[in-house]
Amino acid sequence: MTAETNPETPTGINREPLTDWLTAELGLTAPLDFQPVSGGASNLTFVVNDSAGHRIVLRRPPTTHVLASAHDMSREHRVISALADTAVPVPAALGLCIDTAVNDADFYVMDFVEGSVIFDRSDAEKVPVALRQVMTDSLVDTLAELHSVDPDEVGLGDLGRRDGYCARQLRRWQQQVDEGSDRALPRVRALHDRLSATIPMQQGVGIVHGDYRLDNCMMAADGSVAAVLDWELCTLGDVLVDVAGLVAWWGDTQAVGRLAEMPTTADGFGDVEYLVNRYRQHSERDLSALEWYVALQFWRVACIIEGVRVRHSAGAMGDNQYYDDQGARMFIDYALDRCEHSLEASI
Repeated sequence: MTAETNPETPTGINREPLTDWLTAELGLTAPLDFQPVSGGASNLTFVVNDSAGHRIVLRRPPTTHVLASAHDMSREHRVISALADTAVPVPAALGLCIDTAVNDADFYVMDFVEGSVIFDRSDAEKVPVALRQVMTDSLVDTLAELHSVDPDEVGLGDLGRRDGYCARQLRRWQQQVDEGSDRALPRVRALHDRLSATIPMQQGVGIVHGDYRLDNCMMAADGSVAAVLDWELCTLGDVLVDVAGLVAWWGDTQAVGRLAEMPTTADGFGDVEYLVNRYRQHSERDLSALEWYVALQFWRVACIIEGVRVRHSAGAMGDNQYYDDQGARMFIDYALDRCEHSLEASI
C-alpha cells in the first residue's frame, strides 16, 4: 500500500470535526493533511500529517454498504493494544473513537511505523535478493509467534468462540454472499457444502490474524517484520487457517489478478514447501490436513472479493482507483477452481 498526496479532503474524512478530535485527543497541531493509502480492499486507511511534523495512521470502515459484523474498529484497536507487549510486532494504538458525529463511523488511530509495504512483484524486485529470504523467514516466524500467544494471558480470551472456527467461517462467508451479492453464485454454495462435510478436527485454540501475508505487514530495512497490519478479521480459532492463507497468497505467475502479481512470486522468497517447513520447525501442530485449509482459504477469498466487487459497484471504497470489475470476476472463478483442486488433493 502507498500513501498518495491529496490536497483536497478525501472521501471518508470529515475534516473539521476530525481535526478537532485529533488535536484535542492526541495533541496534533492543525492544519492536518489526510493522505489516503491505496492498495487495501476493505477498510479505509489514511496517513495523517500535522503541521508540527507528527505522523499517525487512521483506519475507518468503507463509507457505505458495510456488512454486519465486518469492519469492527473497536476489535482492531483492541487486538493491537493487547499484542503491544508480546513478541508480535504491531503499531502502537493511540486512540479509538466510537462517536459517529466525528467522522460518520467508528475509527481508530495508531502510530506510523517506518518501513515498506511490499505490495506486488514490482515492489519485491526492488528488494535486494539477499533480503528476500530474510523477509520470508521473519514473516513465517512472526506468524508462528502469533500462534504461540496465549489469548487469555493478553486479555483476548473472549475475542471469539474457541471451538468450531472453520464451521463458523463457512457459515459467515456464505451468509455474506447470500445477503450481500447482487447475483447468484451456485458454485460458491456447492463448494461450501463440500467443505462443511469434511472439516478437520481443530487443534487447540489460538489468535487467528485472518489475512496474514507479506503485503499486510510493514517490513523493516533489515528484512524483518516491523509491524503486522490489517487485523480486521482477527479472532480466536484454528490457526492453521492462517498458515493456509499464507500458502494461498504466496502467489502463482500463471494465475489471474492479484495472485499473479504477489510479491512472493519474485525470485528469492522461497517456495510454498519452504515456508510450510519453516512453520513446522516453530510449531507442534500437525499440518497433514493443510490442503483442506488451503481449499477453505481460496473459497473464502472468492467470497471476500465478491463483497469487494459489490462495495465498489456501490461506490463505498472512497478514492481507491485500482479496482477492476472484470478482473475481480475472473479472480473469483480462479479462486473457486483452486478451492476445488485443493479439496481433491486433501482426500
